[in-house]
Amino acid sequence: MVKLFVIPARDEPTAIILRRGPSDWYHLIQWHTRRDAFAQGAWFKGRIYGEKCDLSPDGRLLVHFVLKGSRSGTAFSHAWTAVSRPPWLHALVLWPQGTTYGGGGRFVDNRTLHLRGIVDPPHKDFPLRGLTAANGDAPLHASTDEVPGADWCGWDHRGSIVFTRGGQLFRRVGSKDKLLAHFTDLVPKPEPPPDWATRPL
Repeated sequence: MVKLFVIPARDEPTAIILRRGPSDWYHLIQWHTRRDAFAQGAWFKGRIYGEKCDLSPDGRLLVHFVLKGSRSGTAFSHAWTAVSRPPWLHALVLWPQGTTYGGGGRFVDNRTLHLRGIVDPPHKDFPLRGLTAANGDAPLHASTDEVPGADWCGWDHRGSIVFTRGGQLFRRVGSKDKLLAHFTDLVPKPEPPPDWATRPL
């Protein structure tokens, strides 16, 4: 079963879609909400905690919290918080955590980040630069309940209800639901990030 979770940017008409499926694969898709254009990005085998992720207000940075058991015993640990350029997961800053308690965060502005329960410094190979980060108020993202039975529901930058169901993305216009895109048939195809996604902050 494919499920979609959407995180909109606060100030710009863009959002990130976290697609889960098959099994423990996740795929990142950038959604330009003004023209309903989509750009596919990273594939990740593990778990991404969508409710603990966030986009910067301008949509240029993504803070994400992930679990990957195969990293257990490494300097990353099996769970970490990182900042990347969406729709990619190449870490620009990374905090190993080793637990799924806490993790992730919220952007206060485009370069200020409130973390959720992180007490250790960043990984030495992914130092904090270009950002200000500290523990602080970092509420979880959550679906709203305007559309019963939706996997995720919220509002787009036009003020319209948007929702996902079974790997499909819809916008409600008046009393009708318009299908914007479907991502049901995608299969994992991991690729390295483009150069622009690896540039230091």
